[in-house]
Amino acid sequence: MLLCEHVCWNCHRSDGASATAACDLLLKREGVAVNWKKLYRIYKEECLTVRKRGGRKRALGTRAPMAIPQDPNQRWSLDFVSDALVDGRRFRILCVIDDFSRECLATVVDNSISGERVARELDAIAERRGYTCMVASDNGTELTSDVMLAWQQDRGVD
Repeated sequence: MLLCEHVCWNCHRSDGASATAACDLLLKREGVAVNWKKLYRIYKEECLTVRKRGGRKRALGTRAPMAIPQDPNQRWSLDFVSDALVDGRRFRILCVIDDFSRECLATVVDNSISGERVARELDAIAERRGYTCMVASDNGTELTSDVMLAWQQDRGVD
């Protein structure tokens, strides 16, 4: 691969000496050694900048396969569904499902549903059925909030 192609592959539009330094580092990682003045010249001619990095990776620990529930109330699954009205306003639906019986325990509809609201709804379900042993969910912001983590710890729910 030509030097100019390497530079274009690792960089995008903009200017600045710090960006060429970052581009130089990216090229060195690939094993391409180049004079910084030459790199800066190519960088300026192509009107490039360093590529943006991807999103933050969230590691929450090791993943273990989930056991299949053997009785009702062993594991509840929580998930959000969202849609928009004709006038463009968004709304969200919290779905709480018992994984053993596949029973829908609750559907909560609102414009925004906070972690506190989720905890209140889970307490309301627990008043009728008792607390679950485990809650399964994706890592959405409402379900990984401090309020939800405190709710799980206070009630002994995994």
